[in-house]
Amino acid sequence: MKEALQALLGHPDLWLGDGRGAGAGRAALPTGFAALDALLPGGGWPAGAVTEILLSNEGIGEMRLLLPALVGLGDGRRIAWIDPPYLPYAPALAASGLRLSRVLVVYAGTNRDRLWAAELALRSGACGAVLAWPGECDDRSLRRLTLAAEKGGCLGLLFRPSLPAGRHSPAALRLRLAPSPRGVMVEVLKGRGRAGRSAEVPLARISHQGS
Repeated sequence: MKEALQALLGHPDLWLGDGRGAGAGRAALPTGFAALDALLPGGGWPAGAVTEILLSNEGIGEMRLLLPALVGLGDGRRIAWIDPPYLPYAPALAASGLRLSRVLVVYAGTNRDRLWAAELALRSGACGAVLAWPGECDDRSLRRLTLAAEKGGCLGLLFRPSLPAGRHSPAALRLRLAPSPRGVMVEVLKGRGRAGRSAEVPLARISHQGS
């Protein structure tokens, strides 16, 4: 698996950045939702950094919350999904405007390999965004992922259960998501000057797995 991922990220058709690409010059990536942009520090997802997304359970709208930003990444780089709990539903992604040729799905298997794959993808410069479900992830691993995202100029998104919400995190942003009548409730657990704030983000219904 490691050799296959390294070979893909080393393909000559992929643009490899120097660590000063997507994250450098842009403090944040617009989310596509006015209520969420108003809630988040900098007015969007932090570029070249890691965001932790803590979920009460999977499939409550987290993918719909992220799709506008993923579609808006216009530099042509890959969007890597590391061990997603559901196979991304290609028709829904395409209908949202995401080019399927940019989507890279990796099933690493063990927790150690998940973290390795996520770090490699974040650091490579070949990925504009990395979505990862790392399982167990201690502070040391989080710091490595954070440094990798900074070097690769990559939007890092880690999906984790709500259990570690009270623990320290080196991630730039930590959010807790919960379902709401119109979409999803987003609470900022860690974020520059925004901790403790929350907002409901209305979401249009899209019928596909994992969101």
